[in-house]
Amino acid sequence: MGKAVRQMYEFHGIYAGLLDQYISFKQRLGYKFTDAYSTYSLFDRMTLEPEEATIGITRDLADAWAKQRPNESDSTRYRRVMYLIQFSRYLCDLGYDSFVPPYPASYKSTFTPYILTEQQMNDIFKACDSIEIGDFANSQAVVIPALFRLMYGTGIRVGEAVSLLKTDVALNNNTLIIRDSKNGKERMIPFTESVAEACRAYRASLPKKAVCASNFFVRRNGMSCNKKHLYDWFRKVLSMAGIPHGGRGNGPRLHDVRHCFSVHSLAKMAADGIDLYYSLPILSEYLGHQSLEATEKYVRLTAEMYPGLLSKADNICAYAFPEVGFTDDN
Repeated sequence: MGKAVRQMYEFHGIYAGLLDQYISFKQRLGYKFTDAYSTYSLFDRMTLEPEEATIGITRDLADAWAKQRPNESDSTRYRRVMYLIQFSRYLCDLGYDSFVPPYPASYKSTFTPYILTEQQMNDIFKACDSIEIGDFANSQAVVIPALFRLMYGTGIRVGEAVSLLKTDVALNNNTLIIRDSKNGKERMIPFTESVAEACRAYRASLPKKAVCASNFFVRRNGMSCNKKHLYDWFRKVLSMAGIPHGGRGNGPRLHDVRHCFSVHSLAKMAADGIDLYYSLPILSEYLGHQSLEATEKYVRLTAEMYPGLLSKADNICAYAFPEVGFTDDN
């Protein structure tokens, strides 16, 4: 966002200074906010007719802003309302009494990831370690303890995990390379020694035929893993760990391990005194997201799961971010 764009959209209403402050705040966090000026310029003009006299968005103003315009798509309206929600929450966090409008019902996500606690994750790993591997050549039981630990320790997707080749995983320096990612973005990810130990134990347990297979995670007969069977194994492990499953669509799901990694990582970095300005780009790189917008959802989940952990500035960030939906692709 260059100086020319700022000159193109100058704010003149009562919120002019706060709008500039908020947009600069978001950009310092790493967001391009490319269409923010044009959207907030429309909002700025609305505050001039009639002229708003007191800081703090009223319900009437929010309702007028949220009305769908002629020939306006639902997605465009949703984004307009989203921008006002973010700005209004920002005003609230600055101490202004401001009405926060609801998201348009047809676009509001109703799904929330199931964030397991760190203790629950430890219980899952204990359950994984208690699985009887057996000698059945086609069983995927042999990969479970290492694969689930690697997913939690790196935040990679299950599809990325089962696609790993032997040459992609370096157990001598605890790194792996994701080549076939959802966003086509190759990335190198480090992992802890405890994860490396689990992976070494898994590889050492494989018969010679399986060791020679090209994939890193394989069954005892050397065949590739089946994602559906891994989902089934996760349900079994949850039961063994005493963690109830809420049924289809409620979780916990295997993909929620990725969400857990993200929230727990942000919480750990916050506890270590690292603010969001630095921690979000780190997490975004780990997850292979194309932009910070795809990572920001975890700030709100972290604030909700660990109340009081984030700094005052970080909490302002948490409520300045949009409520976007979660999918198996996130």
